[in-house]
Amino acid sequence: MKRITMAVIAAGLVVFAAALLGFFVLDWRPATLRIAVGPAGSDDVKVVQELARAFGQERHYVRLQVIVTDGATASAAAIGDNRADLAVVRGDLPLPTNALAIAILRKNVVVIWLPSPASAKKGRAIKKIEDLAGHRIGIIGKTEANTKLLRLILSESGVDPDRVEVVQFAIDEAAEAIRAQKVDAMMAVGPVDSKITAAAINATVRAGRSPTFLPVTAAEVIARKHRVYESAEIAAGALGANPQRPDDDITTLSFNHLVVARKAVHDQTVTDFTKQLFAVRHGLGTDFPGVANIQVPDTGKDAAIPAHPGAAAYIDGTERTFLERYSDFFWFGLMVLSGVASGAAWFRSYMHRDDRERNATRRARMLDMITAARGSNTIDELDAMQREADDIMRDTLACFESGAVDEDTLTAFNIALDQFHNAVADRKQWLAGAPAPQRRTGGGTA
Repeated sequence: MKRITMAVIAAGLVVFAAALLGFFVLDWRPATLRIAVGPAGSDDVKVVQELARAFGQERHYVRLQVIVTDGATASAAAIGDNRADLAVVRGDLPLPTNALAIAILRKNVVVIWLPSPASAKKGRAIKKIEDLAGHRIGIIGKTEANTKLLRLILSESGVDPDRVEVVQFAIDEAAEAIRAQKVDAMMAVGPVDSKITAAAINATVRAGRSPTFLPVTAAEVIARKHRVYESAEIAAGALGANPQRPDDDITTLSFNHLVVARKAVHDQTVTDFTKQLFAVRHGLGTDFPGVANIQVPDTGKDAAIPAHPGAAAYIDGTERTFLERYSDFFWFGLMVLSGVASGAAWFRSYMHRDDRERNATRRARMLDMITAARGSNTIDELDAMQREADDIMRDTLACFESGAVDEDTLTAFNIALDQFHNAVADRKQWLAGAPAPQRRTGGGTA
């Protein structure tokens, strides 16, 4: 029975150790995350592919599987229907409720300029956004999100969007539209150092015109109403030099281009991805200068797009160690092992209940034999009692070995046994020296 109990405890320890090893293996095994990004050929796709290559070259915890989509809207949809774990999206797009921010890939700004200072209609020069009513505005890029953004800017600037004609051009069509004066104003959306925006502005210069930039004076109002937007400044000279463009700081609207993750992605996996992302960004800065500008998202509870708990743990310095992550399991495992050991001990005790009762009876017999030995009148009677005591001792030791008798009970038995042996020795000594009549009658005391 004792061997069975020890085997049960040993099996529990083996299971616990195996589970612990399993947690270690799972914790250090590289995880592969699917990341949706688009459209094909864009800088976003190139950056993510380079990140995937960098992650794969070294022993990083997270690997990336790139899923190329038609654009930010399709990437967001891939998060919503669980076809992707991560996605690169515009912060001003409607995002699935399970999408949480990991990093700000870049900050996009709105740039609105006039291809020519003489842009006018019906004798009225365009000096500010409010003057764009009745004119044609060209938008670089075919995404619907830019059209919605322009309509928002016009509405908050007091211009009826329906009174403005909007024409969207592909990236390679913008220069020709400017050269042929197909539009009265142009709008581009992208980072301040966007090559696309710079190429369109340079096309204006090559056409022999000096671009005039229009500030988005309603930026602060829009930012208050729509938390995904911010009021920003484009610094003088940020869009070109010789001469510097713009020639003075201008107010505009900005929003974040984000890397987001599904809420269901494990916190630790997101923590490791975030850590890796910020570790490799500087190494990619040579080929992709914008990557070095990757920023951390807002981790506050009131953020427009909440941060993923895994990213927030890394950013806020609250990342948990291995022991902290699995401490609940360890405590639960120890409780289970303790319960198994207690259950095994109870079962063993239950199985030996007859042995304990027999041992208690024999211990009582030993105490009775002490009294009997002190009144015995023959050596043969004492020898018989000693043989019985030997049998009781053997049985008690066997019970102790099997676990039916504990150490305290064995100690008490040893005291009784010593008392019995002393009583027998004293009585034998007395019988050896006493006259025959006294031995027969039992006279005298020990």
